[in-house]
Amino acid sequence: MQKLLQLFRAAIRGDEYDYTSGSIKKAIVMLSIPMVLEMAMESLFALVDAYFVAKVSPDAVATVGLTEAVITLVYAIAIGISTAPVAMIARYIGQKDQANASRVAKQAIYMAIGVSFILGIPGVIYAEDILRMMGGSETLIASGKNYTRLLFGSNAVIMLLFLLNGIFRGAGDAAYAMRALWLANGINIILDPIFIHGFGPIPAMGVTGAAVATTIGRGIGVAFQLYILFGGRGTIQLRAGGWRLDWGILKRLGRIASSGAMQYIIASASWVFLMRIVSKFGSEAVAGYTIAIRLIIFTLLPAWGLSNATATLVGQNLGAKEPDRAIRSVKLAAMMAGGFLGIISIVYLLFAPHLILFFDDTPAVLEAGTTALKIFALGYTLYGFGMIFSQAFNGAGDTHTPMMINIISFWIVEIPMGYYLGLYLGYGVAGVTWAIIIAEMVLTALAFILFRRGDWLKTEV
Repeated sequence: MQKLLQLFRAAIRGDEYDYTSGSIKKAIVMLSIPMVLEMAMESLFALVDAYFVAKVSPDAVATVGLTEAVITLVYAIAIGISTAPVAMIARYIGQKDQANASRVAKQAIYMAIGVSFILGIPGVIYAEDILRMMGGSETLIASGKNYTRLLFGSNAVIMLLFLLNGIFRGAGDAAYAMRALWLANGINIILDPIFIHGFGPIPAMGVTGAAVATTIGRGIGVAFQLYILFGGRGTIQLRAGGWRLDWGILKRLGRIASSGAMQYIIASASWVFLMRIVSKFGSEAVAGYTIAIRLIIFTLLPAWGLSNATATLVGQNLGAKEPDRAIRSVKLAAMMAGGFLGIISIVYLLFAPHLILFFDDTPAVLEAGTTALKIFALGYTLYGFGMIFSQAFNGAGDTHTPMMINIISFWIVEIPMGYYLGLYLGYGVAGVTWAIIIAEMVLTALAFILFRRGDWLKTEV
């Protein structure tokens, strides 16, 4: 027990550790503890937002759900872009080449800033049309357009927060990534009730206040990340010089990032289409479905943290010419993630109504949320296996394989089946949720088969 506590403290402190030698189990724990805590805070932030916004009205919750179904595309691009520096930096760190790893980090920052401008401008201009496209009522659009506009307008902080944390993770500095998200989301949790409901001279802004709190919190998180990188405290050190555009590195980053971004866009776009289907069932159904999704995210993101640790281990060990160690790391991480989500699925099956009731006691919201949460729980373990195998490919720099898997699973299986079960057969929210579970079964099976084939081990970055 004492050794476990010492390991936990070492992981939180961010003690230096060579992830290419020694115990694989210790390496996973050292990387995954801060990554799990990082993602746990991110998911807690989502729940806190849902809790305070739910006190405003069902339309406010629906605004958040409809907007985030679209803004998730921004998250998808940010996460997808971050796969490139994670893979390239991890390879260089595995080769003990910090200088080239730092050069990659600088060029990745340029890429993130450029993409954020491209995404932000149309989001600000067409905020009302986005909500209308997603099926929002005119009342909802009137009250929620500023929330949507502000989130898109400030997407640069979202982009940089994910990108810079990707740099930390690729270098093995998971503790800094954890601290950045804890700072960003901790501030958001404090500011949420202040800006949503008002406090002293600050007027109540309703759902728009949630976007204000989020932007301020994440902006401070980005400032902290830059402080670490420029302050020379981590493995990757950014100095004042050497910021000239390097088209060779940008081309390599772009090759990995393009299919990485498409991989997550494909998955996120499927959520947009599914949310559009759910919106046909009314604001109460959207609210219940949104709360269920937030709860799923709350327990899924720690497993996502474990999968991020897998990507780092794969990249660094391939850089160190240790492919067998990379394979063993993936298998062990998959068992850990699947076991964790299996336990959580039992909790959701037993206590789904009580969990939804904590957020909203409207009967229609409670019914939709409970139905969705129980069905999600039935296939929850599959998420863990699928996430680990997909991140193994990404850590190797093979972002094309999970992109193709996502096309099959989400666009060929999930979307048509969601429409067929939810609307055509009239199963409503239950039909849409079952489509998600079936798609995850397909994804996990394909990812496992391709992982066993081993072509990803030969990827050049």
